[in-house]
Amino acid sequence: MKPRQTPKPLESAASTIGPKLAAGSASLNPGLRRVVEYHWGWRDPEGNRIEARKGKALRPALGLLSAEAVGEERDLALSGAAAVEMLHDYTLLHDDVMDRDEERRGRPTAWVVFGTGAAICAGDALAALAQRVLLEDASPRREGALRALCKANEDVIAGQMLDASFEGRVDVSIGAYTRMASLKTGALLRCSASIGAILADGPEASIAALADFGTHLGLAFQAVDDWLGIWGDREQVGKPIGSDLRQRKASLPILHAAASSSAAGEEIRCLLRSDDPLSEEDVERATDCVADTGAGEVTVAVSKVELERAIGALDRAWLANHPRSQLSELAEFAIRRAY
Repeated sequence: MKPRQTPKPLESAASTIGPKLAAGSASLNPGLRRVVEYHWGWRDPEGNRIEARKGKALRPALGLLSAEAVGEERDLALSGAAAVEMLHDYTLLHDDVMDRDEERRGRPTAWVVFGTGAAICAGDALAALAQRVLLEDASPRREGALRALCKANEDVIAGQMLDASFEGRVDVSIGAYTRMASLKTGALLRCSASIGAILADGPEASIAALADFGTHLGLAFQAVDDWLGIWGDREQVGKPIGSDLRQRKASLPILHAAASSSAAGEEIRCLLRSDDPLSEEDVERATDCVADTGAGEVTVAVSKVELERAIGALDRAWLANHPRSQLSELAEFAIRRAY
């Protein structure tokens, strides 16, 4: 996968929602604020300000563009864009605890620095803050946007639970995986891609098209995440490669490899069924086996199909031309990213 230059909407979104995030974090309990701003890359473990470490800002970018896509100013979506970013970061804080991931964006995760309880509480605080920020919006459609945000949160939790239940299993079907990914990843991108249009009181057909775009983008995004989890560059991804194999997660390439009738597929199935921790040598061997089954190519193909479906969804209703082209650009970037 060849990475592409970061699209301007991502850079613009990060700077646009920055003041909203800062005001939100300033309203938190000091202890929670310290964990949240560390997670955001604004502070070091001692609480000192540092040069901000930037994430992808994909979700707020989608939120801002969705308002423009229905012909309104992006400022109408500012609270929605900030809310989806807060909700996303809450899920990351909890994910890191559940997966016991010790690194994110090239430095120790929040639970490693502050403890499991503090990281969970900080995530909970962000989930609550996301709703409060959205309710502070003056838009008459804020309640509809809040319903969309809450539904996304419920779906993400359900998807995360399914994902955890799949670990170590070799009988997970691709259909079950797709259902999980559509909840865990697709739901929040679905909300992100439509919340601005909801706040802008856009046409229902346009909101539905944007939501479908986000759902398919989420499936493409998760496929790329799964690919990067095995073959990505550690420095660019910002965390150790191979953790999906170590944890025996039911990621897309692992499932395709486990379904293979080849000798490599049988070896993967044996590793997944074993109760013994995987050594580094085991992970390296498992990586080779997954590659030998062609699962990497299949995963890339899935991401491309879902990308086509996402872009196709934008054709189903009226959307302003320029933001529509920017949404397509973001989708293209999302499956060609290296992190």
